[in-house]
Amino acid sequence: MNWSVNSENLKMIEALSNAKAPSGFEEETITAARPYVEDIGPLKEDHLRNFYIGRHANTGGKPVLMLDAHSDEVGFMVHSIHENGTIRFVTLGGWNLNTLPSSKVLVRNALGEYIPGIIAAKPVHFMSAAERANPTLELKNLVIDVGACSREEAIKDFHIRIGEPIISDVRFSYDEKHDIMMGKGFDCRIGCAALLETMRRLKDEPLAVDLEGVLSSQEEVGERGATVAVRTVRPNIAICFEGCPADDTFTEPYAIQTALKKGPMIRFMDCSIICSPRFQRYTLDLAEMKGLPVQASVREGGGNNGAVINTSLDGIPVIVIGVPVRYIHSHYGITSYYDFEASVQLAVEVVRSMTPEIISGF
Repeated sequence: MNWSVNSENLKMIEALSNAKAPSGFEEETITAARPYVEDIGPLKEDHLRNFYIGRHANTGGKPVLMLDAHSDEVGFMVHSIHENGTIRFVTLGGWNLNTLPSSKVLVRNALGEYIPGIIAAKPVHFMSAAERANPTLELKNLVIDVGACSREEAIKDFHIRIGEPIISDVRFSYDEKHDIMMGKGFDCRIGCAALLETMRRLKDEPLAVDLEGVLSSQEEVGERGATVAVRTVRPNIAICFEGCPADDTFTEPYAIQTALKKGPMIRFMDCSIICSPRFQRYTLDLAEMKGLPVQASVREGGGNNGAVINTSLDGIPVIVIGVPVRYIHSHYGITSYYDFEASVQLAVEVVRSMTPEIISGF
């Protein structure tokens, strides 16, 4: 595969990763994405904050191919404020709880400002002997400390209020020498970037399908945005982009199926879906024919928007193109530009190859 780092794409990935947009609060993702697709076609949002990207080259009367990537990330929400000024919080999405204590977060306040805070657990100095011998990590035992000394101060001086989002205090970085991107929200902002770049490369091409892109909301809390978006777009076939969990640092070598810098992962199944087998095999064969790196996987956990798309309307053929990301659902992720580029190239080839006859065979 021929590839090089495109500086504009790198800026796009950075802007998307840095967007403060947990589930239900996806506005910053849309703001970051909009400049990169304004010239492609009509853009619109719905009341669930799904962001729809059309294409001027669409003609109507053709099968509709939907590209999907979810715009939210795992985060938190203010539940209440303790008398001592610390914040009780709930999760938005499925966090790895072991990564939470002593991490920095940003709490949005009533003025729209983001206040720095730290997720805190009881210090070891104040633990009983039994607690030290058998430490257990539960969300109810964690708080967020913004430095307030009382509930009144947290409300009046810090302007903390319930229902506000909380996000990881992490900034994107890129190590060009080793092609390593580090940041938050790569699940699924790296997928959003791949969708946007796929749409850009196919902007004016004559295709046998009408192409529609969606940055869908609230995937991390139950694929809610995609449930609405699929009824709006009414596609005949779909590709879901994901930032998928890389397994190359915690898996026995024989079982590694999603390694960094080995290309996108095309999954046969996870807990939510058996991806359309004929479409899946077609994509793997096309990647081999085009000389594109690709990995196949059978997942024993996880889920994705493809599940609700696949079972909508009269049944929609769907595959998932996953960009490998180490340590998703924690504050920091690691991914590579190589895998991003390989994912885009594969998606472009799949879209270019689609015809009504091929789609009907799935």
